[in-house]
Amino acid sequence: MAKLKITETVLRDAHQSLIATRMPIEDMLPALPLMDKIGFYSAEVWGGATFDACLRFLDEDPWERLRTIRKEMPNTKLQMLFRGQNMLGYRHYADDLVEYFVQKSVANGIDIIRIFDALNDIRNLETSIKAAKKEGAHAQVAISYTLGEVFTHKYYMEYAKTIENAGADSICIKDMAALLTPYEAETLVKDLKSVVKIPIQLHTHYTSGLASMCIIKAVEAGVDVVDTAMSPLALGTSHAPTESVVAAFQGTEYDTGLDLKALTEIREYFMGLRQKYIDSGLLDPKMLATDANALIYQVPGGMLSNLLSQLKQAGKADQLNEVLQEVPRVRKDSGYPPLVTPTSQIVGTQAVFNIIMGERYKTVTKEFKGLVRGEYGKTPVEIDPEFQKKIIGNEEPITCRPADLLKPELEEMKKECAEWIEQEEDVLSYAMFPKVAPKFFEERRNKKYGIDGAHSDAENKVHPV
Repeated sequence: MAKLKITETVLRDAHQSLIATRMPIEDMLPALPLMDKIGFYSAEVWGGATFDACLRFLDEDPWERLRTIRKEMPNTKLQMLFRGQNMLGYRHYADDLVEYFVQKSVANGIDIIRIFDALNDIRNLETSIKAAKKEGAHAQVAISYTLGEVFTHKYYMEYAKTIENAGADSICIKDMAALLTPYEAETLVKDLKSVVKIPIQLHTHYTSGLASMCIIKAVEAGVDVVDTAMSPLALGTSHAPTESVVAAFQGTEYDTGLDLKALTEIREYFMGLRQKYIDSGLLDPKMLATDANALIYQVPGGMLSNLLSQLKQAGKADQLNEVLQEVPRVRKDSGYPPLVTPTSQIVGTQAVFNIIMGERYKTVTKEFKGLVRGEYGKTPVEIDPEFQKKIIGNEEPITCRPADLLKPELEEMKKECAEWIEQEEDVLSYAMFPKVAPKFFEERRNKKYGIDGAHSDAENKVHPV
């Protein structure tokens, strides 16, 4: 049995999960040389919401952040999370932009690209996989793990085979809502291993309190790599603690070979940061609590708080239970999408409208209409044509890959942001965040020429990450 490999998430998903991705590069710098010596399989450092947060809140160039980490961690593979045809933004982008983004990510230091699609529609991932392979990066495809009558092991095994055939180098079980239980993790890993030859990685959150147990059972079943976070930023909505996982397998056939004493030095540094974040109010200790509601309602923690806040705004907070019962019905109607960004928000909001209007689908959101029409891709289950017609009326359903309807847009984007460009990568920042990036570019220019144009963080706080 090969040694268990560890992907360290403290520089990306851990702080995204606990402090809304607000860790600036200055806070990372002292830890980088220490982390580089550990021998992690990889460090997840980029992608997800980091790009948005850098530009919108931290007044930081995400590309510069990546180059800095690459320079300080020359011996560690750097990993990012990428939403396939959505890149790191919130719509589908044309293939030429996706290819250019992958090319620039690898050129600036990314070794492993973890690519996923909210609907598990492989067509939304093919361009990214090919681009990653062309650039010599490791293309890992993540299965958005969810529960529901259609999400059987047969479904996941079929999807895993599709992923392997599409050219992926490895597969990640992405349990974003902490729905996995230990024995389910064990049988799922065994079943996936029985149909694919490429390595399998496990990514699960601690929200429901089961992550460490899931890791043990998955490792015994033969999983190759697991995601963990340094203990000061572990637990709660983050991940299982790195040091504890390393200790759990010491002296066994799965021994990670990582040095606990060396990890302690890194832990001390992050303990200081954790205290700083608690003192500043960035880290709410409530985020570190276990919430088994995820297992009862089968909706991600973030979605639960979102539903409650929407109901409170409508003065209908007492109807939360009705909404939670409506979510699975809306999900069934819309072809059983996994509940992950953006589908969790789309299904949740529609369920809220159905309950507070007192009539199902009396009001339909633009996004729900788009989901039912096929704008986000193919849902795991075919949507009933009669229901589809009720929601989209006479509009033509989209049955092709949504990006096939998009014209190349890279050259157009270059023209649009020509006045701001100081590095080739700027066009990608602009393409994904056309409202936010120009403000960032303007400030960068002002700083360069000594003009004081900095806007306050308070002004920024109106934007959700």
